Amino acid sequence: MFPICKKEVRQFFSSLTGIIALAVFLLLNGLFLFVFPDTNVFDFGYASMEKFFELAPWILTFLVPAITMRSLAEEFKGGNYEILLTKPISAAQLVGGKYLGALIIVLLALLPTVIYVFAVQAVSADNAGIDTGGTIGSYIGLLFLAAVFTAIGIFCSSFTNNAVVAFIISAFACFLLYTGFNAISRIPALSGGADYYIEMLGIDFHYRSISRGVIDSRDIIYFITIILFFLLFTKRNLITRKP
Repeated sequence: MFPICKKEVRQFFSSLTGIIALAVFLLLNGLFLFVFPDTNVFDFGYASMEKFFELAPWILTFLVPAITMRSLAEEFKGGNYEILLTKPISAAQLVGGKYLGALIIVLLALLPTVIYVFAVQAVSADNAGIDTGGTIGSYIGLLFLAAVFTAIGIFCSSFTNNAVVAFIISAFACFLLYTGFNAISRIPALSGGADYYIEMLGIDFHYRSISRGVIDSRDIIYFITIILFFLLFTKRNLITRKP
């Protein structure tokens, strides 16, 4: 599993496209946080990373699919999957290696954003600065969100040998699972009854819950369950593709 993980990371960073994707992610977040009107910290009135944690999930819905789209699709297209079948590697090890490699890349993309915390703290006009507890909780929520999106991306990549198709399906799936249940819960006919429980099924509900700085075991269990669900079905897809 770990050789597959290392190969995944090495291949991504050996490609100019991968480096550009990470650079665009950091650039967009920086522009929204410090430059663009209505979202930058200077217009917000006080030192806070709130806008970053509101915008980052939307950017991740495109960044993560860009990272995962080639994970399995390229293996199918290049005929490498058939070669892998001859190796002493199980489907679970292949999925685990691909997932871990993609997740490491996503985490490496998020790591430089810690600089934003120090930058916001530096421009703070008051002595209190940013809410450290809330910021840490929000980062934990963002890490879980990235882990879920990565599992969805690997799952979508297991359906096709076309990386572009995998990107489109993955981006749509991440967007739908992040906002879909919340949108359905706002239907007037569901208000005052099932709306809360429908909203609880969505990723956005649990991400916002952790982002408040309170680590609830129900949110952790939810994220882990979703990750395992998509990884198990990815494994099943690989098994069904065996000749």
